[in-house]
Amino acid sequence: MSKVLELTKNLINRQSVTPEDAGCQSMMMQQLAVLGFDNEQLNFEDTKNFWSIRTGNYKSPVFVFAGHTDVVPAGPLEKWHTPPFHATEQDGYLFGRGAADMKGSLAAMLVATERFVTNYPNHKGSIAYLITSDEEGPFINGTVRVIEELQKRNQPIDYCIVGEPSSSQQLGDVIKNGRRGSFTGYLTIKGRQGHVAYPHLADNAIHKSLKALDELANTEWDQGNEFFPATSFQIAVIHSGTATNVIPGELHAEFNFRYSTETTHHELKERVITLLNNHNLNYELDWKLNGEPFLTDHGDLLSAANHAIGKVCSIQTQALTTGGTSDGRFIAKTGAEVVEIGPVNKTIHQVNECVKIDDLEKLVDIYYHTLVTLLTDE
Repeated sequence: MSKVLELTKNLINRQSVTPEDAGCQSMMMQQLAVLGFDNEQLNFEDTKNFWSIRTGNYKSPVFVFAGHTDVVPAGPLEKWHTPPFHATEQDGYLFGRGAADMKGSLAAMLVATERFVTNYPNHKGSIAYLITSDEEGPFINGTVRVIEELQKRNQPIDYCIVGEPSSSQQLGDVIKNGRRGSFTGYLTIKGRQGHVAYPHLADNAIHKSLKALDELANTEWDQGNEFFPATSFQIAVIHSGTATNVIPGELHAEFNFRYSTETTHHELKERVITLLNNHNLNYELDWKLNGEPFLTDHGDLLSAANHAIGKVCSIQTQALTTGGTSDGRFIAKTGAEVVEIGPVNKTIHQVNECVKIDDLEKLVDIYYHTLVTLLTDE
């Protein structure tokens, strides 16, 4: 059994449903300690995190592998054809929760690092790991807290590969060089409850909300740019009313912006408030900023990743900013160049999640050749 396959199985077999780690990080730190890394646990509240670094001939540049050991729940067990927390090989694929998101990537990082350090013990710069157990959960005590601590220490980060499953149809066809921002609103529109037979004594919260919600849904917030699609507004949750003979006194809606670098969350907030005020609504509105957009549109890391994927997969990769958010948004705030490179994402968060076993071997090679390009003179 290959080293990367063995490690991936070892990680999958640990039932690390967010924010649990189930010993994954301890296993990783043991592997890194053997390679001369200095490990430090940075745990906050219920979340386990670690920062690990190995310095070569010089401290800089600092190259970071980032990822998460936590996974989403397995879902209905009867729909899995293999046990979700018992890694199973079948028809060239490895099945199990976290196979693609992202325990396969973590294993590939470790094997690539071991090969690189063995071949280039006196490499340039530093290699580091930033690993959390709070990416699939509320993302409060994970990477964001570690980055805050590292910034207090003035710890630089120059390059970072996040091991999220970026590929679409085949390994390496897509890498993520940025992500849109995510901004959520929690809206309550107030009317006056009453009996449906006496509408003149009530004020229907649903009726008075419709025009404003329609305008929000049909507003063009921006046109995007060459790296980002136009900002998207989606109403995700809406509920109101108690019974068919009661006029509802409140309507509750939750909506989300996925926004480009053409606007800011402050601008979106002001535009929503102005629109609601124009409709003379009595409302309450709370907000949650889930993440700001980030972009690595050029630089040594993007070039090295493109070169590595071309060498290993013999394809030209696409750099895209589509999809959800990732912990890359926190790391990018340090000024680092950040890209996401990982397995095919077709089965992530689904039952029967899997990764192609050959892709694990290729992912090791991609990470390895990226290190060679950035931290050696070859």
